Amino acid sequence: MSHTFLLEIGLEEIPAHVVTPSAKQLAERLTAFFKEERLTFGTIVSFSTPRRLAVKVENLADKQADIEEEAKGPAKKIALDKDGNWSKAAIGFSRGQKMTPDDIFFKELKGVEYAYVKKFIAGKSAADILRNVSDVVSGMTFPTMMRWGHNDFKYVRPLRWLVALLDEDVIPFQILNIKSGRVSQGHRFLGKAVNLNDAASYPTVLKKQYVIADAQERKQMIEKQLEELSQKNNWKIVVDPELLEEVNNLVEYPTVFTGHFASKYLEIPDEVLITSMKDHQRFFYVLDKKGSLLPNFVSVRNGNSEHLENVVAGNEKVLTARLEDAAFFFHEDQKHSIKDYVERLKKVMLHDKIGTVYEKMERVRLLCKKFAGILKLSAPEEEALLRAAQIYKFDLVTGMIGEFSELQGIMGEKYALLQGENPAVATAIREHYLPVSAEGELPETVVGAVLAIADKLDSIMAFFAAGMVPTGSNDPYALRRQATGIVRILLSRKWNLSAADLTAAVRQNFEEEPALYEKIAPQKSTKNVEEFIVERIKKLLNALPYDYDVVEAVTAFTDNSFISITSDAEILQNHKNDSDFKETIEALTRVLRLSKKAAKKDLTAVDEKLFENQAERQLQESIVKVAAESKGKNNTEFYLLLKRLRPVINEYFEQTMVMTKDEKLQENRLSQLSQIAKLTARLGDLTKLNVK
Repeated sequence: MSHTFLLEIGLEEIPAHVVTPSAKQLAERLTAFFKEERLTFGTIVSFSTPRRLAVKVENLADKQADIEEEAKGPAKKIALDKDGNWSKAAIGFSRGQKMTPDDIFFKELKGVEYAYVKKFIAGKSAADILRNVSDVVSGMTFPTMMRWGHNDFKYVRPLRWLVALLDEDVIPFQILNIKSGRVSQGHRFLGKAVNLNDAASYPTVLKKQYVIADAQERKQMIEKQLEELSQKNNWKIVVDPELLEEVNNLVEYPTVFTGHFASKYLEIPDEVLITSMKDHQRFFYVLDKKGSLLPNFVSVRNGNSEHLENVVAGNEKVLTARLEDAAFFFHEDQKHSIKDYVERLKKVMLHDKIGTVYEKMERVRLLCKKFAGILKLSAPEEEALLRAAQIYKFDLVTGMIGEFSELQGIMGEKYALLQGENPAVATAIREHYLPVSAEGELPETVVGAVLAIADKLDSIMAFFAAGMVPTGSNDPYALRRQATGIVRILLSRKWNLSAADLTAAVRQNFEEEPALYEKIAPQKSTKNVEEFIVERIKKLLNALPYDYDVVEAVTAFTDNSFISITSDAEILQNHKNDSDFKETIEALTRVLRLSKKAAKKDLTAVDEKLFENQAERQLQESIVKVAAESKGKNNTEFYLLLKRLRPVINEYFEQTMVMTKDEKLQENRLSQLSQIAKLTARLGDLTKLNVK
């Protein structure tokens, strides 16, 4: 016999972004609960609205499966005394299993006989087990938790009711002063409290009380209504998936409606209008068939269509007030020049340990000049880059950004174009913020890409030098994201720079303009920053089908370019299954481990007059030849060249004692091996490869 079980948690309105993950968490916790209790079930159906989290479990077993198991006790020689009677150990063992010594039997295990008893454990009924489902409810975790009343209990929002039904029967439990029952609540305004006769009818009964408990069904209702509205008005309603998810989690009974705003506001940049509608009011914006923004918006009401005109009027009024503010700031901001705004940045502190935003721009401008030379930018590109670096943060002190901080960079681009700046400069001002997420879009222009790298690099170096380093999950200045952005931009552009190259550019600027780095001398944090940035490419590679040891090997040195690191990973991974890979790496790593002794002594020069055998001469000839041939070769070809050293290295170790007591001979041989180490470093640290 199987059952249907319903669990519903009634709450005050949950924040929209918490609803979906919480519904998923409840289903996962209940699944784990059933597995731990050995209670089989068919499917778990999730329900969620702003006021409830619920699950319906179908085909739940009537009871646990019975268990018959053997319990192991003491060895036979301990279980029986010298007269063959049961010892205290045997009696205690059987009593502990709630049995008698007569139930004991012996069985051999690894050559030794032990006492055993067979235990039969009858399965508990589902009704008995479900009394403990309160632990599932109270054990849930949320991004933000709150207390209410005089309770120490924390939850996402105050609990208001609990429903627990096994078919038609209530499963009793209690959290705080709230007892489980069969009474659920309908829509806050359109519905009423309702008695649920059985678990299976849950979604149907709630629908009559204007609650669409199935989140997917609710979303489909919204999408259908949006499509009907779009067809009726010949519009294109832009439906952002994240906004749709958020709106869906704000309503229990969705009714789509449309509103209007004055056409005069269309003179404001589209981005401002869209931000006002989408981000601030959770409205969908509307385009005509040509893709132009229309003075209309679409929203979703939590209720039916009655008195909808009042809802429309209220939303129009709120949006108009916000657009009026935007229009004011837009016109007011244009009364001042970019030069005026840049001057104001001299008084805007980035951080009291780092300095002003203006000082940051000065440092970034110097970095951009360095990178323009390193990356061989054209004269027009360099000119646009340096101009952009001179002004790129100016919009931070405009009125528009004070009201709409999400538009940083975007308004900078708009205002720069309005004031006659080169379009390349304006685009770079917007693009320097990219990517805004770990996988976000990258700058499309060369100028924007260089400015983005310079800006992010300066931030990382500055905060590290000031001692504000990310720890654990704590990263208040998003330095990990910025480092990932640097790596992704360099890889996408195929710019052959390493973490060491990046920090070297900053150090050179420090030496040339020390006054700009008064608070944040970069030499204090160079190595840490390089390792921090390399950690980002390591994370990117670990997400790809590369073995862990391959990633560790190719990211071992911070002076290898990111382009080289990625190609090295591919090469080593591709050759890992070669029949001679193991022998090749073993030969090279034997060299590398010995060469570390040369590094400690700073040994580099090789005196061929000190060679004592042909193997030493042959190895030296091979090293020189590989070094010469590797110039201009790609890393795949370079790996094949290194493979040629394997038999020569093996012969060398057959004939040569590297750590001889003769100090001159020893140092000469270590110097010779260090030359191979310098060659192989191009592929990373091969000693980290696992070839056992």
